[in-house]
Amino acid sequence: MASMRDIKRRKSSIQSTQQITKAMKLVSTVKLQKAKAKAEESKPYFQTMYQTIGSILSKSGAINHPYLVKNDSNKKAVIAISANRGLAGGYNTNLVKLVTSDENLPKEDVLIYNIGSKGREIFLRKGYEIKADYSEVINQPLYKDAVDITQALLKSYRDGEIGEIYLAYTSFKNTVSHVPTLMKLLPMDQDSVKVEEEEGNSGALMNYEPEPEEALEQLIPKYVSSLIYGAFSEAVASENGARMQAMDSATSNAEEMIAGLSLMYNRARQTSITQELTEIIAGADAIN
Repeated sequence: MASMRDIKRRKSSIQSTQQITKAMKLVSTVKLQKAKAKAEESKPYFQTMYQTIGSILSKSGAINHPYLVKNDSNKKAVIAISANRGLAGGYNTNLVKLVTSDENLPKEDVLIYNIGSKGREIFLRKGYEIKADYSEVINQPLYKDAVDITQALLKSYRDGEIGEIYLAYTSFKNTVSHVPTLMKLLPMDQDSVKVEEEEGNSGALMNYEPEPEEALEQLIPKYVSSLIYGAFSEAVASENGARMQAMDSATSNAEEMIAGLSLMYNRARQTSITQELTEIIAGADAIN
């Protein structure tokens, strides 16, 4: 059995750790409320943009546009959004696992456009190529950041350097539910964009002015930027939710460990007192 000094030292160490995890939980809770409000406010706009583009594709005939037709490149760009900090449970590892376990994304064909240093570390350890790193963006994401990333990706897509573009992020459902999500951005087709048809308009054709190609040239970059920024908002909320849960679990575990160590300390103390009393009584009997 460990000595009382060792038990007391270990208990003190766990109590110090518990104070840190409790403080981190409180900080994450405050950040979560702000990030949650931002994600919920912006979500309707991005969902509408997604449905609008899908509706355009479903109600249009054959349109010859680079964003709708796969080029000859086998390279697949994946925008992977993780976090710059750990201590968030399986938040970062689950996102990486989503990408690495997808059969449509073989390692030799994937180019990672990374956002978040934790994800970058895991991808590099697994042997993936990091084409570009925008880790600082996730600290305080702006719509301009999404636009800049979109422009770089679309240029590579038009130049034939990449043939498909995917977005991997953690979707924020509620405080305790965060779902790793993989979405195909380009090339766009009706299979990759799910559309909810409006009642009575399912057969209506889409009219363009002046030309459908010109309209898509303006709309699709905005569509891609909108989805990336929406993923930023949901990822930040999910990260703070995951960290809050992880720190809450760590705090609860610390309480259980402290209770167990307190019991061990009391038993060791009682054993020490009993031994001292036994020695005193034995000494007294020997004198008599």
